[in-house]
Amino acid sequence: MHLVYPAVLSALLFCTGLYGVLARRNAILVLMSVELMLNAVNLNLVAFDVWLSRVARDTLHSGQALTLFTIAIAAAEIGIGLAIVLAVHRNRGTSDIDRLRDTAEGPDGAEPGAIAAEKTEATA
Repeated sequence: MHLVYPAVLSALLFCTGLYGVLARRNAILVLMSVELMLNAVNLNLVAFDVWLSRVARDTLHSGQALTLFTIAIAAAEIGIGLAIVLAVHRNRGTSDIDRLRDTAEGPDGAEPGAIAAEKTEATA
């Protein structure tokens, strides 16, 4: 097999993952897109490792070893990321990235104390 085929497939997978990260608003879909990008990198690592092992017979297969470490890191990342997304969903009731803001901010960057003061003044 030629090196161009896995390289083009990897580029398409990476571009699809990049589009998912930039265009999606659901946090779980963003995490899935990041995983797709990592898998594209893994495909590139293995393809170049196989290609280089054909050129030099005495290789250590470092691309495949690096791929195993990348898979382990990606599994830990998705576990921690999913736990954070579930905790945020329980507290806020949504996993929409646009609706989630820092807890120190209110809408339009106002302080949360100012918003609470406005609500009490409006009800009084």
